[in-house]
Amino acid sequence: MKDMMGMMKKAQEMQARMGEMQAELEALEVVGTAGGDAVQVTLTGKGEMRGVKIDPDLLKPDEAEIVEDLIIAAHADAKQKSEEMAQEKMKEITAGLPIPPGMKMPF
Repeated sequence: MKDMMGMMKKAQEMQARMGEMQAELEALEVVGTAGGDAVQVTLTGKGEMRGVKIDPDLLKPDEAEIVEDLIIAAHADAKQKSEEMAQEKMKEITAGLPIPPGMKMPF
């Protein structure tokens, strides 16, 4: 029974830390780049796009398709970085708890 109480306390602590982590991720900004930094996409730690910057040299009408592809690539880069940072934060929070590998939290 004592182990159950300890596990419940750890779960409550983890829940509180997860709430804090969610707030941190919302405030965190990650920049993804493509085309040698010609296109930059800024995302929050939760993957919400906050901004796009495009080098003015790319804004030629006959190169619109290239710019579109670079925006997609920069977004993918930023999203990957954002997810990696979220996973690292989650590892810090769940340290010591028996959570199966590959299980994503919050659910």
